[in-house]
Amino acid sequence: MSNGIVAKRYAVALFKIAKEKHVLEMFEEELRLVQNVYVKNGELHSFLTQPNISKEQKKTFLANVFGSVSESILNTLYILIDNKRIDILPAIADEYVVLANEERNVADATVYSTRLLSEEEKLNIAEAFAKKTGKDAIRVKNVVDEDLLGGIKVRIGNRIYDGSLQGKLARIQRELMKNR
Repeated sequence: MSNGIVAKRYAVALFKIAKEKHVLEMFEEELRLVQNVYVKNGELHSFLTQPNISKEQKKTFLANVFGSVSESILNTLYILIDNKRIDILPAIADEYVVLANEERNVADATVYSTRLLSEEEKLNIAEAFAKKTGKDAIRVKNVVDEDLLGGIKVRIGNRIYDGSLQGKLARIQRELMKNR
């Protein structure tokens, strides 16, 4: 079975538990924290995938590092260790976020701009795109893209809304070429 399918199964199981316990937000925060630490710390990844380190040592280590997370999240990490599937942890977190967002009718947006946006600008973008997409809310993550000449690009899921200067120039060029 592919890792994507397995990750989705774990995410669905965690989502059901979170929904039952009314802790969707908390599980999402904890999964993002664990994912962030796992992805950014190569030594942690290396330790957890070492075949010569016992599962019990790995679990003890996880308990020490992530002792503050909920029992359900910690138990999921233990199961991943037992099943030698710790590598799919980032995919599980991503899948969980998708499920939680669908449940809350929320979307995550990455906004590419030439500079850091103010909180007010992010709020305006979130409101505008919430209306455009039919979502109750949009969570904005701002990324500075120095390749942009001006304007912004907004990515929500697999859709890109291109309001950048390059995008506008490309549209004008296509229009001119079409009218030849």
